Amino acid sequence: MGDRSAIEWTEATWNPTTGCDRVSAGCDNCYALTLAKRLKAMGAAKYQVDGDPRTSGPGFGLTVHPDALKVPYGWKSPRTVFVNSMSDLFHARVPLDFVREVFAVMADTPQHTYQVLTKRARRLRQVADRLEWPPNVWMGVSVEDGAHLARVDDLRQVPAAVRFLSCEPLLGPLSGLNLAGIDWVIAGGESGHGHRPMDEAWVVEIRDACEEAGVAFFFKQWGGRTPKAGGRTLQGRTWEQMPLPAAV
Repeated sequence: MGDRSAIEWTEATWNPTTGCDRVSAGCDNCYALTLAKRLKAMGAAKYQVDGDPRTSGPGFGLTVHPDALKVPYGWKSPRTVFVNSMSDLFHARVPLDFVREVFAVMADTPQHTYQVLTKRARRLRQVADRLEWPPNVWMGVSVEDGAHLARVDDLRQVPAAVRFLSCEPLLGPLSGLNLAGIDWVIAGGESGHGHRPMDEAWVVEIRDACEEAGVAFFFKQWGGRTPKAGGRTLQGRTWEQMPLPAAV
């Protein structure tokens, strides 16, 4: 799965694990959970394990896929890769040895740039010094509202070449956001059935904080019934800044 991606800030996806569990409000309308249910019904082999119905759902049980480790070796041209668009590499049930194997593949394919995103910032911080961090790995945490700003503090302690925040779905203001040690911020509204509205003032506050700190800012979407329903412009322009230094 995932040779190409429609996500605006990446080019491809790679899922060495699939499945997840709810950890915070940003998970409530998870696109991956909805997609996993559909893929299970279609008979997709990677999505036949059901998760706990209280925190997950059909086809979304945490599953490790060793066979997927070979996927990046088959990509002939360099690309930017979102790792685990359908899971969380730092989920408690992903063995640390397997996380190390994923990192070894990323180190062994330096022609690609890998974007790893987690909500499990505490585990990330706890195991970061037991991983080798190649320069082509960008590490990010999801921060959907002010209640989860501590994830940014955890990320700051990780020796990644690029550290980034995904503020999507943005569910509240991030007043007091400290961007020291952060290279990139993505912001966006929620889409799909039951999407929750996003206030323009929340986005502008983040954008202004990025400009003041010299941090790249990427505005992904306003959200709505579909990802593209509300468009992507903020105060009359499109924001698509990417972080520097670029991985090599």
